[in-house]
Amino acid sequence: MQTTPAITTVTKMLESLPEPAQDQVAEHLREYIEDMRDDQQWDAAFAKTQPGLVDAARRARAQRRRVLGSELS
Repeated sequence: MQTTPAITTVTKMLESLPEPAQDQVAEHLREYIEDMRDDQQWDAAFAKTQPGLVDAARRARAQRRRVLGSELS
């Protein structure tokens, strides 16, 4: 993996801290990255189901119109 300028900056910032603070920051980063991965997986799963959800909503709307139309007749 190529190191980006952002990673280089964060690494320098971490290195300026005492070791206990580095450990604490590293733990927070791990938790944050895990949350980001979970969010990305959720977004990917939702994106896969989005077309089916839209289609189901259209069918439900059409069925509701048919039912309401037949009740008015």
